[in-house]
Amino acid sequence: MNIALTGATGFLGLRLLRCLLERHGSLTLLTHGASGDALGRIRRFFEVTGAPERLISELPTRVRVVPTELSRPHMGLPPERYGELADAFDAIWHSAGSINLEGDLASLRRVNVEGTRAVLELAAAGSRRPLIYHVSTAFVAGARREGVVYEDELDDTHGFENAYERSKYEAETLVHAWSRTHRRPAVVLRPSILVTDVPPHPELPRHPMQVMDQLVWDALRATGLADARRARPDLPVVRLVGRRYGHLNMMPVEDAARVMVRLADREPSGRVDTYHVVHEHDVPVAAVTELMEQLAPLRTRLVEKRPDDVSALEASMDFYPGITPYLSHLRRYDDTRVRTALGAPRSVTRVDVDYLLSGLRPRRPAHPAVAPGRARH
Repeated sequence: MNIALTGATGFLGLRLLRCLLERHGSLTLLTHGASGDALGRIRRFFEVTGAPERLISELPTRVRVVPTELSRPHMGLPPERYGELADAFDAIWHSAGSINLEGDLASLRRVNVEGTRAVLELAAAGSRRPLIYHVSTAFVAGARREGVVYEDELDDTHGFENAYERSKYEAETLVHAWSRTHRRPAVVLRPSILVTDVPPHPELPRHPMQVMDQLVWDALRATGLADARRARPDLPVVRLVGRRYGHLNMMPVEDAARVMVRLADREPSGRVDTYHVVHEHDVPVAAVTELMEQLAPLRTRLVEKRPDDVSALEASMDFYPGITPYLSHLRRYDDTRVRTALGAPRSVTRVDVDYLLSGLRPRRPAHPAVAPGRARH
C-alpha cells in the first residue's frame, strides 16, 4: 500500500510512523513546510528511543518527505504536483494538529479544522480513493463529566471544556460530512490523554503532562513561590476544584499507536468507523494531584467549588481553565468496538504516579559499579 502520514514529527505521529514502517515498505510524510529537517528529527527520535540501527539507516530510502502548507490552496503545491500527490495513495493517516488546551478557537480551527479539510480535499481529488484514518480525541465528548461515552456518539449538547475540544469536534464532523458526500469509508481514532514513561529529552516532542508541569511552575514563579527548599509544613496550599473520586483515562502513546495500526487491518464498513483508543483502567484524580505535589513545592486540596478568597497562586493557576476542569471528570469511554475488533488487551501498561513521573523527569545515571574490596566515597 502507498500510505501518507501527516504530523509525523509529533508526539503520537512519531510512534505511528514507527508502527507503520513495521508493516509497510515505505511512507510519504506530508510535513509542515516550515518545520525544518523532518527526516533529521525523525532519525534523532529513533536514536533516542532505541530503534534498531537497521531501521534508522533505512529511513532515507523508506521515507519520502513532502513539505506542504495545509492552510493554502492545494497544500501550497503547484497544481501538477498536487494532482500527482492526490493520485498516489491508498491510505492517508491524518495525525497533524494542535493540542494547545489554552489556544484560542480561531487559531485552533486554522490548524485542526482547516487542516482536516485540506486532507479530505486531497483524498477526494485523485482517482485512487484512499481510505482516511483521522486521529481525533476522546475529548470530543466535551463538557459532559459523567456517564458513559459511546464510540458512535458525536454531538455538542454539553458544550466543551475548551476551544481545543470544540475544534476537534468540528474536524470530526467534517470527516462525517465528507464520507456522506463522497460515499466513502473513513476511520476515526479517538485516543484519550496520551502519556509516556520515556524521560524528556531535547530531541523529543513535548507531551500533555509536560505542559501541565510547566504551567504549575509558571504559576509558582509568577507568585514568587518557586523555592523548592521550603519545609513541608510551609509549602503553599492550592485548592483545586475537582472531585475526590474523579478519574481520567490516560493511554501510553506507544500502546495507542500499536492499537491504531492494528485497527487499520480491519475491513472498513463503508461509513465512518469510530474507535475509542483508551486504557483499560482510569487514573484517579488523586493520583494527578499527588503527581503535582511530587513535581513542585506545593500541596493540593480538592474542593467542590472555587473559593471566594483565592490566593495569588490559585488565581495564577486559574489562568489555565482549559486544564483544571478535567479534575471533575467521572465519565468513562466505551471501547466495545475496539475490543470486538482486537480482543481484550493482551498486556496493559500500568499508568500510575511512578509511570507519569518517569516521563517528566530526566532519568538519573546509574551509579558506577564498585570494585570488590573498595569503598565508594
